[in-house]
Amino acid sequence: MDVIVSALLLLFHVLTGSGAQTGPQSASTQQLLTTIMTAPAAQQQQLPNGTAQPNQTKPGEAQTGTGTSPGTIYVKHDPQPDAPEIKGIYVTAHSAGGSRMESLLKLLDITALNSMVIDVKDDYGYITYPTQNPELLKLGKPKKYIGNVSQMMERLKKHNVYPIARIVVFKDTVLARSHPELSFRRHDGSVWQNGKKDSFVNPYRKEVWDYNIAIAKEAVKLGFKEIQFDYVRFPEGFEKKADSLVFNKTKDKRVDTIAAFVKYAKSQLEPLGVRVSVDIFGYAASVPAAEGIGQDFVKISKHVDVISPMVYPSHYSTGWFNVKDPDKNPYATIKGAMLDTHKKLKPIGSYKPIIRPWIQDFTASWLGKGHYIKYGKAEVDAQIKALNDTGIHEYLLWNANNRYTADANF
Repeated sequence: MDVIVSALLLLFHVLTGSGAQTGPQSASTQQLLTTIMTAPAAQQQQLPNGTAQPNQTKPGEAQTGTGTSPGTIYVKHDPQPDAPEIKGIYVTAHSAGGSRMESLLKLLDITALNSMVIDVKDDYGYITYPTQNPELLKLGKPKKYIGNVSQMMERLKKHNVYPIARIVVFKDTVLARSHPELSFRRHDGSVWQNGKKDSFVNPYRKEVWDYNIAIAKEAVKLGFKEIQFDYVRFPEGFEKKADSLVFNKTKDKRVDTIAAFVKYAKSQLEPLGVRVSVDIFGYAASVPAAEGIGQDFVKISKHVDVISPMVYPSHYSTGWFNVKDPDKNPYATIKGAMLDTHKKLKPIGSYKPIIRPWIQDFTASWLGKGHYIKYGKAEVDAQIKALNDTGIHEYLLWNANNRYTADANF
């Protein structure tokens, strides 16, 4: 009886507000986004994919909602409760293991930036350092981009850098080619690939789940404090090609399969004291679930510590947020995207994760004359101001070449 009373009291506090919480990717985006919505958006750039966070649960706070057994109270814990507000940059394995790392560390030393998102499994599917882990070597192919990963981690620690391991999950050309049975095949037995010659592995296959989670677990042992999963989805336009491909599947919907992977990954990694984050298209906050690729913004967000919508202004087409050329108005575009994000996640209450968007620190010249502007200090500052004005104080900067605006107001 005492347990029931305690549960009811906790529920009362949540409902009345007395217990209220205070608190990437390379893609054929135009094809993908026209699957999600009618307005097109063009891009050729490789991508990953507050006030205090309004609904971020503090350790020990209770929450209720779907996804738990009837009559139970779900308690969400932040595995990194002492983590700072993250302001980070994307770092390729080539940069992390090469000479550019010195200048990137200096950038963090002299600015308020404090984190690096480093490729541990890259966009092709390679493990980016020479692992000796037999579990990973069964399916994975390591490279020596980061020749001495332990030495790199010590270097990050010396510079007080919060390390985040980026793991590209279902876009995995390497695994698809070496194990076609784990991928999507044409009827002639060949492995399907998109227009850029990239292949995906099958999110229905639990072997693929466990392989990526094993990489994440090794990253934790190396000292990474957060695992960021990217390409947590089916291939773009998948609903148009699924019937012509051969692959194993269950009766579950694609959105439920992807959400189940995220939930499973979270359950495997949280006991290790590491945060789990997921990159997702920024549009996902503004439109219904993308059934074709299996991404449901809300379902994914419920099972992660951090959600990172990729809200690059260059990726919104004419008319979004009442802006003719979103790339030319970064403040209005980011503000509109964040307002939609808050609105989308409000119904899940204390399941709401930290919102830490990817923002643009590159020039989208492919948009064509008159539709883009050169990005520098003013444009980066405008995006950060829009985040702050909508209660978001964490963000990640994306530049595929790892060249960042050093004098921005971070």
